[in-house]
Amino acid sequence: MMSAEEQAQGAEIAIDVNDDTDRDSSFEEDVTAESTTSLNDSILQYRTLHGRRYHNFKDSEYWGPNDESQNEQLDIGHHMLTLLLGGELFLAPIGDHPQNVIDVGTGTGIWAMDFADKFPSAQVVGTDLSDIQPRWVPPNCKFELDDAQLEWTFPPAHFDFVHLRCLMGSIKDWPYIYSEIYRCTKPGGWIEHVDMDIEFKSDDDSVGEGHIMRRWSKTFIDCGEQMGRTFLIGKRSKSLLEAAGFVNVVEKRYKVPVGSWPSDKGLKTIGQYNLLYCVQGLEGWALWILTTILRWSYEEIQVFIAQMRAAMLKRSNHSYYEVIAVYGQKPEAKTEKAAPTAEGGEEPTESVLSAGAAPSASAGPS
Repeated sequence: MMSAEEQAQGAEIAIDVNDDTDRDSSFEEDVTAESTTSLNDSILQYRTLHGRRYHNFKDSEYWGPNDESQNEQLDIGHHMLTLLLGGELFLAPIGDHPQNVIDVGTGTGIWAMDFADKFPSAQVVGTDLSDIQPRWVPPNCKFELDDAQLEWTFPPAHFDFVHLRCLMGSIKDWPYIYSEIYRCTKPGGWIEHVDMDIEFKSDDDSVGEGHIMRRWSKTFIDCGEQMGRTFLIGKRSKSLLEAAGFVNVVEKRYKVPVGSWPSDKGLKTIGQYNLLYCVQGLEGWALWILTTILRWSYEEIQVFIAQMRAAMLKRSNHSYYEVIAVYGQKPEAKTEKAAPTAEGGEEPTESVLSAGAAPSASAGPS
């Protein structure tokens, strides 16, 4: 079975030639399927679009629904991504006793709750535009309604670990967010950003140019650029983190198969969960963007979704996309030699940079 480390090295995924069925049997169901603020009634009066429910947080825009169908899909994705990382919640070497941790864009809160259970030493806060998290949570975990794109109200140098996941297409100014994270991270603390590259591809050209899965990818990548909310952040994250001032930055890329076509047992399981994740998420991914940005009719959108669903379920399409995990560290506080004191000794001082000031956030690709 291919290990997570082997996966991160980008090896070609072997095809299971012993299964010659054309429809993926792993999927048999018909799926039709100021910064921090307190909750108030107007926020909980969610908006709807073609029967799907969306957040109503100030003027913040986000394309994903927050209804039960999409929330179930997010939890399936959490399980799939945990398997992809070899059963781990993260990759950064944060140590055994983190104290203050934030999960930005927490969604259903499942990652934050799992982290809080695993690290009782940590106080974990999950932030999101939607109040969809459970009320019964670990005692060291809480959730706040928050738009991370606004000025952060958390104290400087506060967090040991900042976690972000699957925020593609949702952020207008990534350099600004990374600069706020840098400011609010302790010297020596870590950031980890895991995101999906939504470009579907194949190693054997079964998903080549002109394929519906390639057209789907291009449609949403182009829409993201039109909105000013890129879907390509996974590819850009490493250079942007370095531009923000983080050091020891590591990038790992994983091929995530769609369906049970791989011969490797572990990747086959990941592919089965990913197929369920993708098919259940198709309408939620497409509806707001294609309606609002491209002005497609509901009927046009449903035809596009049906074509994409059929392609995903076709086992001869050996498709995958990449998940890109990037983590980095805020530089440790530097101790500098100071002028002698009146008693003849020396008092160490910390450099200005380590005290929380970030380099210019304008560096790096936009």
